[in-house]
Amino acid sequence: MNSTKQPFDWLPTPETIEHSRLSAFLRQVGEASFESLSSRADIDPAWLMQEVFDFCDMRFYKPYTQMLDTSRGIEFARWCVGGSTNIVLNCLDRHRDTPVWDQIFLVWEGEDPKNRRTLTYREFDAEVCRLAGGLLTLGITRGDRVGLYMPNLPETFIAFFAVLKIGAVLMPLFSGFGPLPIASRLNDGQAKAVLTVDAAWRRGSPAAMKSVLDEALKEVPSVQHVIVLRHPGDIHPNYPMQSDRDHDWGHIVACQPSTLETVQIETDQPALILYTSGTTGKPKGCIWTHISFLGSMVTRDMHICGDFQQKDRFFFMSDMGWMVGAMCACIPSYFGGSLFVAEGTPDFPDTGRFWRLIQEHKVTYLGIAPTLIRGLMTYGEEQVDSYDLSSLRITCSGGEAWTESAWRWFFEHVCKKRVPIINIVGGTEVGGCNFTGTLHHPLRPGSFGARGLGAGVDIVNENGQSVERGNVGELVLRNPNIGMTMGLWQDDNRYLDTYWRTIPGVWVHGDFAICDENGLYYILGRSDDTIKISGKRTGPSEIETLLSGTGKIHEAAVIGVHDEIKGSAIACICVPLHGFPSDEALKKELSEAIVHQMGASYRPVSILLVRELPKTRNMKIMRRVLRSVYENNNPGDLSSLVNPETVEEIREIYKKLINYK
Repeated sequence: MNSTKQPFDWLPTPETIEHSRLSAFLRQVGEASFESLSSRADIDPAWLMQEVFDFCDMRFYKPYTQMLDTSRGIEFARWCVGGSTNIVLNCLDRHRDTPVWDQIFLVWEGEDPKNRRTLTYREFDAEVCRLAGGLLTLGITRGDRVGLYMPNLPETFIAFFAVLKIGAVLMPLFSGFGPLPIASRLNDGQAKAVLTVDAAWRRGSPAAMKSVLDEALKEVPSVQHVIVLRHPGDIHPNYPMQSDRDHDWGHIVACQPSTLETVQIETDQPALILYTSGTTGKPKGCIWTHISFLGSMVTRDMHICGDFQQKDRFFFMSDMGWMVGAMCACIPSYFGGSLFVAEGTPDFPDTGRFWRLIQEHKVTYLGIAPTLIRGLMTYGEEQVDSYDLSSLRITCSGGEAWTESAWRWFFEHVCKKRVPIINIVGGTEVGGCNFTGTLHHPLRPGSFGARGLGAGVDIVNENGQSVERGNVGELVLRNPNIGMTMGLWQDDNRYLDTYWRTIPGVWVHGDFAICDENGLYYILGRSDDTIKISGKRTGPSEIETLLSGTGKIHEAAVIGVHDEIKGSAIACICVPLHGFPSDEALKKELSEAIVHQMGASYRPVSILLVRELPKTRNMKIMRRVLRSVYENNNPGDLSSLVNPETVEEIREIYKKLINYK
C-alpha cells in the first residue's frame, strides 16, 4: 500500500465529476455525494436497486411484486420476486427499431491481423436467432445446461446470447482446459449439449479443441449434442464427427430464420453456471440469474460507478471461461456500445500487438489484469510509447492486487497520467464489485476509491467487529447483494460453509483489506494467504511490492510458513527479470530489501527463484498451491491452472533447497 503522506497520483477535475454517470445518478436520487449515497444504500439495498433499475431502464416482461425477499435469510435472498425477464431482452432486444440497431456492435481480429470481422447489432442478433433456432431443433430448451468451450471468436459471443435466448443455462469453460476439468464441470452441471470449435490458433499453431472435448465426453454421459464450428481462420484440422451426437454449426443454422422470440424467464432462475476453484475438492459452481449480473456488475458497478457509456468501445482480453467473458458480452451490449474481441495472446505475433490493437481499433474503455501488465513491461516502455493510445478514456483493472511498480508503469506509459484506472474487485461468487473506483475518487497505486454500493461492505477482525482505518482485516458483506450466487450448484451446504458460517450472518469473501487515513481501500491478498509475524498480520502484496521494487523481479509470491518460534515465517517465490542470474547474490539482495523496510523479523526463511508462478486462467497467482508445496500437502483443485506443470517444478526446486540446507 502506498504511503498516505504522498500526494494523489490522479485527481478528478470538476468537469470530469460533473459529466460522469455517477453525478447524474446522484442528481436522480437526490444525494449530494457518493458517501451519502453509500450510507443510504447500505441501510436500504432494495431502494438502491430500484433506483439503479430506473436509471438504467432495466426491462422485464412481467413486473416483479417485491424487490427483495429475505424470508429464507439473507443467505438465500431473492430479488425481483414474481417478475420475469431475460438477459437477451436487456442486451439485444432493447435496441431493435432504434438507431443503435445498425451501428457496429462487435469487431474481431484473429491472431493473423488479416482475419477481421465486423457485425452490427442487426447482423449479430440475426446470428443469435439462427443459432438459437438450431438449438431448439435439437431439443435443447429452457433449463437445459449447455457448455461453451470456445476461444475468442464472434461465434463465442453469439453462442453466449443464443443459449440464454431460449432459456437454457450456459456453462462457460476455459478454452485452454484439458479433458479432466471439462469433464468434471460438465458432469457437475449435467450438461445436455456443448458448443465448441474444431481448433484455435495459439501462437501461430493450431491447437485442437474438438478432440480434447471428445476425450472429456467419454466420461460425461449426459451430453447428447455437440455443435462444432469450423474456425474462420482456415485451420481445417482432421477431426472425427460422431454421427449420433455431433452437428456442424453451419448446417444447423443454415435454414433458421433471422428472428426468434426471446423466452421469458423468472428472475430467480439460473442463467449461467460459472465455476471457480475450490481450495480442496471439486470446483464451485456459482449460479447467476437473468437479473443478478445485470443488476450488479453491468448497471450499478460498470455504468454508474465505472462510467461506461454508449460511446465507448470495450476491450478486455480475457477468456469466456472467466466472468470477464460475461462482462464483455453484456456491458457494451446493454448500453448500445461496441465490443472489440481479439483471439490469441497479447504479445503474438509481435510483442507490441496489444498496444497496436488499442490504437487501430480505437479502444476507449480498456480492461486489464495486473499480471498482463507485468508481462508486457518486460518488453520495455519503448514498445508501448511507440503507439498512439489517445483513444483511451478509461482503463479498468481487476483480478488481483497491483504491485506499485506495475501500477506506476501502466499509469505513466499507457494512461499518460491522464486516463484514470478504475480498479475493481469482487468475484464470480458476488457477480460484481466489493470495492470499486469511480470518477469522483482520487487514485494511488492499487487503490480503490469506495466500497461497493448497497452490499454492506466492511473490514472486520476475527470476531466480526469493524476495524479502524489503518488496520488490516477481513473483507465481509453485511447485506444481501443482488449479484451474489444463488448458492452453489446442487450444494447449498458447501455454499453456507464457504461464505456464511465463518462469521454467522455475514458473507466472508476471503480477501484481506485495509482502508487508509484518506478513505482509500486496498486488497492485500486472500485472507487464507495471511501472514502473521510476531503477532502482526501482514498481506502478501505488501512484501511482494518490496521485491518487485528492487527492479530485478518480474513476479513474486509471498506465503506464510510454519515457524517454531514466531508461529509464522515468510517464504518468497520469485521470477527474476530476464538478464538477472538466479543466484545466491540475488537471494541475499531480495532478503535485505524486505528486512530494510519491514524489520528483521520479516527476514525470509527461504527464497526460491523459479521460471514462473502457478496461475489460474484469469492470471491470479495461486499462493495456496505454493504453500502446499512447502507443507508437502495435497494442493487441491488444480483444474483452473494455466500452467499446472510449474507445481512439480517448484516442488523439485524446494526439495533441492532442503537437501542443500
